[in-house]
Amino acid sequence: MRVLLEVNKLWVRYGKINALSGVSLAVREGELTTLLGANGAGKSTLLKTVSGLLRPHGGEVLYLGQRIDGRPPESVVKAGVSQCPEGRKVFPRQTVYENLKLGAYTRSDDEVEKDIQAFFEKFPPLADRNHPAGHLSGGEQQMLVICRALMSRPKLLLLDEPSMGLAPFVVREVFKIVQDIRRQGVTVLLVEQNAKMALKVADRGYILEVGRVVAEDLAKNLLASETVQRSYLGG
Repeated sequence: MRVLLEVNKLWVRYGKINALSGVSLAVREGELTTLLGANGAGKSTLLKTVSGLLRPHGGEVLYLGQRIDGRPPESVVKAGVSQCPEGRKVFPRQTVYENLKLGAYTRSDDEVEKDIQAFFEKFPPLADRNHPAGHLSGGEQQMLVICRALMSRPKLLLLDEPSMGLAPFVVREVFKIVQDIRRQGVTVLLVEQNAKMALKVADRGYILEVGRVVAEDLAKNLLASETVQRSYLGG
């Protein structure tokens, strides 16, 4: 199974503070890889650097063997990498339809409307295309931002805290969506504070502490680890 995304010795700073200190990881095509760690560990910083929102101070990001670090976000999206941001960032005054259409802004093919209709059929809560996105429930907004990210037809989806602030029953639905995305052939890099649930659905996991990778293994091995249980899973 080929490596889709490779991060090599990545350094990112905010002023004089190192947010990432030589982080390396690999995401294999077709897998769901999760990135775990406490607040401030550098998880979101890593996703933002991969997607072009931040420029690294050292190291490199390779996508399908080509360097993408430092490229503008729209170039990264065109290459096949799409990010679903933390915090359910819908465009609240725009309709559901307009939010989805914005997700396809890099596309020039004639199947955009077909894809939008497919999402309406798959997720009935979004079917009212003229409904303002800001009026949706938290779970529906999360559903919308995931669908919006998929509108660019990415090979790699970066998911940043998709369960944050959602009720437990909604969290379960969101994780079902994430698993379905992976089954459809989209590779997923998932940042998630619900470590136990993330490891249950992932193939492989990395744990960050203060900008450094301190553990990496198959997700099932991390889930069974007494150290991981004690430090991250409340065991």
